[in-house]
Amino acid sequence: MRPAAPRVVAVGGGHGLAATLRAVRRYATEITAVVSVADDGGSSGRLRRQLGIVPPGDIRKCLVALAEDHSPLAEAFEQRFESESAEVTGHALGNLVLAGLVATTGDLQHALDEAGRLLGAVGRVVPAAREPVVLKAVSSAGEVEGQTAVAGTVEIERVLLVPPDPPASQVALEALEAADQVVVGPGSLFTSVLAAAAVPQIAAAVCKSRARKVYVANLRPEAAETEGYDVAAHVAALEAHGVFVDVVVADTSAISLGQLSVPVVEARLARPNGLAHDPGRLAAVLVDLVG
Repeated sequence: MRPAAPRVVAVGGGHGLAATLRAVRRYATEITAVVSVADDGGSSGRLRRQLGIVPPGDIRKCLVALAEDHSPLAEAFEQRFESESAEVTGHALGNLVLAGLVATTGDLQHALDEAGRLLGAVGRVVPAAREPVVLKAVSSAGEVEGQTAVAGTVEIERVLLVPPDPPASQVALEALEAADQVVVGPGSLFTSVLAAAAVPQIAAAVCKSRARKVYVANLRPEAAETEGYDVAAHVAALEAHGVFVDVVVADTSAISLGQLSVPVVEARLARPNGLAHDPGRLAAVLVDLVG
């Protein structure tokens, strides 16, 4: 029986997790986003190196996805400074606000909750780990370190985190224990999804959760890191990292399904341009997979 007030946890990072959150908010009563903290590029990487904070970019995207509809502040959070002579060039306003809130509150989760309050967010955003992590890949060509470098690597065998067992967010662990549904992905398999889901305590909590675990497959393979992958190869990579799901949701318009050992729901999920998941279409599938 589907819960009347479903509690949903979404795990991943980047634009893919934001798309899932825009879908989940259409049917869930309680939403928690568990977000990767491995980013080392762009504005996030600069703030991480200069201030020693978790990279805020993926967290910002998720806060905006959960923000009050038509929020001017949410739009401002995404505004990126472009002046060639300014110190803030390349930074999104939301990244700077989050960095300021971390500094003034002295606590990462308190800062994220306050940002969520300001944005009128309908859910809670939490980091997968309480400290920044470095993503490392083992590939056929050897080891590569750093999320940006991993994204350009082919034939990845597995990814590791440095430190190998970072402390997970207690809020995330509690949310996973209480969830009615856990949604993993979509997003870059190694550099977004597994960067969050492979935190050892998070992977263990996902497996232990009594919720139905759903993997939302990418719309197509990505150049380099998942070049040549079908949906089954994505699922196999998750399982190799200790992340097991109950059902897969896939749009096979631009990616092959392969031989899956778990049930699959096939549906048209892409926006008209075919480049991203449509939140309405995704919500219509996910709501039937609660409980």
